[in-house]
Amino acid sequence: MGSSTTVVLRRRTEAPKPGRTLRNRSNSRKTVEEDEYSDTSCDKCGSGEYPAQLLLCDKCDRGFHLFCLRPILASVPKGSWFCPSCDDNKNLTKFPLVQTKIVDFFRIQRPSNSINEFSPGKDCQKKRKRGSSLVVSKKRRRLLPFNPTKDPTRRLEQMTSLATALLAAGADFSNELTYMPGMAPRSANHAALEREGMQVLSKDDTETLQLCKNMMKQGEWPPLMVVFDPKEGFTVEADAIIKDWTIITEYVGDVDYLNNREVDDGDSMMTLLTTNDPSKDLVICPDKHSNIARFINGINNHTPAGKKKQNVKCVRFDVDGECRVLLVANRDIRKGERLYYDYNGYENEYPTAHFV
Repeated sequence: MGSSTTVVLRRRTEAPKPGRTLRNRSNSRKTVEEDEYSDTSCDKCGSGEYPAQLLLCDKCDRGFHLFCLRPILASVPKGSWFCPSCDDNKNLTKFPLVQTKIVDFFRIQRPSNSINEFSPGKDCQKKRKRGSSLVVSKKRRRLLPFNPTKDPTRRLEQMTSLATALLAAGADFSNELTYMPGMAPRSANHAALEREGMQVLSKDDTETLQLCKNMMKQGEWPPLMVVFDPKEGFTVEADAIIKDWTIITEYVGDVDYLNNREVDDGDSMMTLLTTNDPSKDLVICPDKHSNIARFINGINNHTPAGKKKQNVKCVRFDVDGECRVLLVANRDIRKGERLYYDYNGYENEYPTAHFV
């Protein structure tokens, strides 16, 4: 991995277009030229500009720019939408801090030991030590596995925070790419089709990635906490120091053809494969199956302060012939620091000008 590494974005394939319109209570999008909505303005900023990004509350009919809302909305939501004043579901339902429920939710595979009794095995410790001793190489730095929190109660709290966010998003937990009937088959995920080529993940780094996967299956969790911020929505904080080049997580979800998602309003689609044949391009859609990756927020590409917040990079790799997307720390991350990466690594399709 190095400066030539291909970076990908968390894309949105249907950006707001001029002439696209307000949404009213009948769940249709009306053009602003219609007399009924010609004088509509944003209740937050008072402006009627950017009509394609004005939402109407399905209860009170007041208008709000997508980017004036807190948290910001990246796209027009499906179904009914209610403004903050009219929303009856303001209270976040927290997942119960109960070990058995957490084990079931994340399908932890440890029949003989409980989370509270589990401690990192010698193989895990040996692998971490081996990786850290080799990162000083000038030729190529190696990826590092995460160091799970030792306190079992804190690990349960970390898992509970993610379960709470996934339930609020209406998604099931998955830590792998999923291939669903009616979407792209696994055979379509062929890294050799990548238009500009894709870096092959080395044997050592592949073993490190698998180590991280196995640790999570056993209840060892990366030191990350999902929190809810009134401005940013769900976001992820480091719950311990995370070293540069540490694997944060893999970006996962349902794999589908991009052509199938051209009119999808989802705001978290990730480029997986870009080919010379657009009909074979693939994206990851985390709206139904996902992990903590979907809650890591993006930087504002348009301000120096926004760019300085980046502490994670998004990288595509050829792993055993298949495309995979990893989120990796690109510098040391302090405990309590929020994680951010660049949604517009190279395609510049995701609108970030209004990100906080």
